[in-house]
Amino acid sequence: MDQEREFTEKLIKLNRVAKVVKGGRRFSFSALIVVGDKNGNVGYGYGKANDVAEAIRKGVERAKNSMIAVPVKKSTLPYQVQGEFKSAKVLMKPAAPGTGIIAGGPVRAVMEVAGINDVLSKSLGSQNALNIVKAVFEGFESLRNARTIAKNRGKSLAEMWG
Repeated sequence: MDQEREFTEKLIKLNRVAKVVKGGRRFSFSALIVVGDKNGNVGYGYGKANDVAEAIRKGVERAKNSMIAVPVKKSTLPYQVQGEFKSAKVLMKPAAPGTGIIAGGPVRAVMEVAGINDVLSKSLGSQNALNIVKAVFEGFESLRNARTIAKNRGKSLAEMWG
């Protein structure tokens, strides 16, 4: 991806973990970040380091390298989709203009940076932020664009939606 483009970064979860050593506790940090251009491109990254700023920087770097394109249709999703990762399931439905983002924590952050403004969603199963984000991305990867579907069938868009 181009590095010149303007990206929006959102911190979803910052976690302090302790490792017990002979002299006491050693603290390190992990950061879950989503990055997007509010135009259908979005990625997530998980960074770990001994200080917060470095963990966030690593997360942003990994997020920029894992960007995917999401087909956005009039600021919503083209059709209903369910993403699953381990026991986390996320149901995402398109919504009418003006509905807003009806989603909980991690899903809301991903939708905001992806540029999806009208969506209904429900997180089912696991409440682990990382697994929920991965489930959202599984759902996004299963979304297909109407143009590519028409092309694969050897038809024009007008023939399909006639």
